[in-house]
Amino acid sequence: MISVAALSLFAFLAYRIWRNSPPHILKDIRGPPSSSFWLGIDKIFYHTPVGSLDFRWIREYGLTWMAKGCLGEEVLWTVDPRALQYIFHTSGYKFCKGIVHDMNALVFTGDSILIQDSVGHKKHRKIMNPAFGPAQLRSLLPAFRRSSSRLSQKWKETIQLGEKTDSCIINVENTLSRITLDVLGEVCFDHRFGVFDNNGEDSELARAFNNLFVDLSLHPPSWNLIFKATWRYLPRSILTCLKYLPTKEYRRSSTFLKIAIQTGKVLASEMAAGKKSGEEIMSILVQSNLSEDTRFQLSDRELYSQIAVLLFAGHSTSSLSLTWLLYELSKHPEDQQRIRDEIKAARAQAETRGDDDLLPSDLNDMSFTNAVIKEGLRFHPIVPILLREAQEDCIIPLAQPIETNSGKIVQEIPILKGQSIRASVCGYHRLV
Repeated sequence: MISVAALSLFAFLAYRIWRNSPPHILKDIRGPPSSSFWLGIDKIFYHTPVGSLDFRWIREYGLTWMAKGCLGEEVLWTVDPRALQYIFHTSGYKFCKGIVHDMNALVFTGDSILIQDSVGHKKHRKIMNPAFGPAQLRSLLPAFRRSSSRLSQKWKETIQLGEKTDSCIINVENTLSRITLDVLGEVCFDHRFGVFDNNGEDSELARAFNNLFVDLSLHPPSWNLIFKATWRYLPRSILTCLKYLPTKEYRRSSTFLKIAIQTGKVLASEMAAGKKSGEEIMSILVQSNLSEDTRFQLSDRELYSQIAVLLFAGHSTSSLSLTWLLYELSKHPEDQQRIRDEIKAARAQAETRGDDDLLPSDLNDMSFTNAVIKEGLRFHPIVPILLREAQEDCIIPLAQPIETNSGKIVQEIPILKGQSIRASVCGYHRLV
């Protein structure tokens, strides 16, 4: 009985793939060879250091190339500035993030802003934008400064203790991960998670973050790559059941979402009871939601899902970016000294004015420090690749023409609805 069901499912998938696969219109675009119909270049791509293949392909094929994905799919890769502007800005809603992204986001964050259907995404942006205006973001600076001071003091105590015992090891990424979760709770929800002070031992939320992405992005197994390649041929109603799959990836994702929604309910209850200041992001989000036309209000599920997004997107991104920045600075002591000198000069200027702390304008005036931060983000983008899928037939313009396999020089590439596109952020950042 099981074998008959499996055979029927395989036959259904084979028919859907045959019926819905787009024609091979990119076959004249140059790109790396593929040795596997099932895996394409994805297997070697996920098993090499970030950017190493992208950089090599840019040197060999130019700013735009074609590479085979799983199940023989033709994927258009690009770092061309004009193409990226067209895909992400000029015609943004003509290129959605695709079914794989949407389903992963659904499992991680529920009905959130990360799912890019044009109606829901626009509604979520309209409601959430007021919580992220310049004035609101500037008001968060004192909380960031307090948390950074706590972190600095903690590291100083660890170093001083290490000097006495002749042994000092600081897990930078782990410590930054804990402090960013705490500061996120403060600025977004006016809530003290207490993860930094107790090392996360008693925090269910902190435990939910442990190894959350290891099965998703670190050496995914071949079966999972092929499995996700079939998603574009399956109805969404079937894919919504992914959270029930018994594998580690989906169990971790479902557990995180469950805990994030539980946390959101607690935070919303505290706000309803008048225990919030009204200035944190969640309060602004809820008040904005209440003041909008009913057609643009968020349901409770959507509201809690936005909380999951804030926890998911604001936590690991900040800690990992800071970790890479400190790693690069550790190799350049002369740059460390320039940053220290710039901070000392800014503090001296603040004291001359009679201010107890730095102002946002002081931070903006630290030209070298800001340049180092931007360089760290350029060198180690937190998302090295962006995935998009064309929602209609169109023509992608190129700033730099490419040579095709037949020897033609083309300045634009016609694509059909359903075409998969990968924008290499790390490759674009290394263009000279």
